[in-house]
Amino acid sequence: MAPAFSASLKDPSLFVEKSYIDGQWVSSTSNKTFNVYNPATEALIGTAPESDTKDINAAIQAAAKAFPAWRAQSGRQRSRILRKFFELIVENKEDIGKIITAENGKTKGDAEGEALFSAGFFEWFSEEAPRIYGDVIPHSNPSSRTQVLKEPIGVCGLITPWNFPMAMGARKVAAALAAGCTVVMKSDGLTPFASNVLAVLAERAGVPRGVLNVVTALENTPSLGLTLCESDVVKKISFTGSTRVGKLLMQQSSSTLKKLSLELGGNAPFIVFDDADIETAVTAAIISKFKVTGQTCVCANRFFVQEGIYEKFTQRFVEEMKKAQVGDGQNAAVTHGPLTNGVDKTQEHIQDAVSKGASVLLGGKGLPTIGKNFHEITILGNTNDSMKVATEETFGPVAAISMFNTEDEVVDRANNCKVGLASYLMTSDLGKAHRISERLEFGMVAINTGVISDSAAPFGGVKHSGMGREGSKYGIDDYVNIKMIVTGGINTVHSSKL
Repeated sequence: MAPAFSASLKDPSLFVEKSYIDGQWVSSTSNKTFNVYNPATEALIGTAPESDTKDINAAIQAAAKAFPAWRAQSGRQRSRILRKFFELIVENKEDIGKIITAENGKTKGDAEGEALFSAGFFEWFSEEAPRIYGDVIPHSNPSSRTQVLKEPIGVCGLITPWNFPMAMGARKVAAALAAGCTVVMKSDGLTPFASNVLAVLAERAGVPRGVLNVVTALENTPSLGLTLCESDVVKKISFTGSTRVGKLLMQQSSSTLKKLSLELGGNAPFIVFDDADIETAVTAAIISKFKVTGQTCVCANRFFVQEGIYEKFTQRFVEEMKKAQVGDGQNAAVTHGPLTNGVDKTQEHIQDAVSKGASVLLGGKGLPTIGKNFHEITILGNTNDSMKVATEETFGPVAAISMFNTEDEVVDRANNCKVGLASYLMTSDLGKAHRISERLEFGMVAINTGVISDSAAPFGGVKHSGMGREGSKYGIDDYVNIKMIVTGGINTVHSSKL
């Protein structure tokens, strides 16, 4: 099956069924592999190495060996390589899109969009690499001088998710390489091949041997994560995934006092005030809720609509989503692909909500005639905060709408959750926009838009949604150490001859 898939690419060499360690494509030391299936067709795409602790330790050692030479390069030298990386992703976006659609299921537009999203991080950080500035600080003693340097932290362990199999790796890798770090990336077992594309293109861009390593595994993922966390060589862990696993990685890293970036689960509120522009709010709702069939960590999960606009907003939302077409992402007419692994949870949340009084305004059922991983686009009305759709992240194509009356009420309800990643606010009142956005306990607030991510913007959450930021100039800070240098005994008194 794998040769048939690679033959569908303009450049079949982008599809690699091995791990990338120390500049070499390798099998696992045990020669074990795991299968990767298309969630739409359930067809076998290919196999990847079931790497073990020996393999990931080899990758860690390779990254450690490559670190001194990579950190010694100037920011400008690293910048040129990252810029080439950006150009290569753009050149190959069509093939990359096909690989992402095959292993993740997302539609052609979303998959190629992810390729360009990934490229954007390399472009941004190529521009940041020469601009990692320190400071000169006036010292209280006139005969002393203080400098502050930003130095690369060292070998970084990057653990990526399946929902953006290339972009989440790109966001981490680009920042780490720009800072002068070397990396070991553990790709998700459901979607290893898009991550492998990063290694293929890294080599073509001129990334030196050992600087970027990509290790694949499915069943052995917990043991590989533990190895990264407990390694004294690895100085930083960056993880995107569930809050449960993020907390586990933090525990496992405690003995080595690693620096951690954790981008964890969310439960995003989407607040629509009476004064909102209806069409703007509906467009934002569609993007924020149903992009990638509801499988993003910043998906709107709880819709709070003020009573005066509730009926009109709900009607327009349903009208627009009736136009959606669910199916195999390879079909150009399809707007929403399969769920990668979340049909059961989606169904559980719908049934729980209906049993507690919610009304199904659109959809509500699985689509087994298309395939086991497909589900109807679903909109629920009259939901309340006791339902699972309000208290848990659905990660599926379900929009749960409830009504609110006052500002204070909706802020209290929106903040009443343990997580705090993304939030959305629809209003035409400038003062209200400022007031509410400052009261929301979330790391990110989107006002009158459904698009929250950008390579130049800091991405991350508060509370149980994690710590650290990715993207932007702040993303660099998570890959550097601050070094202070103080020099004393400087004679500041000088004489001049007349």
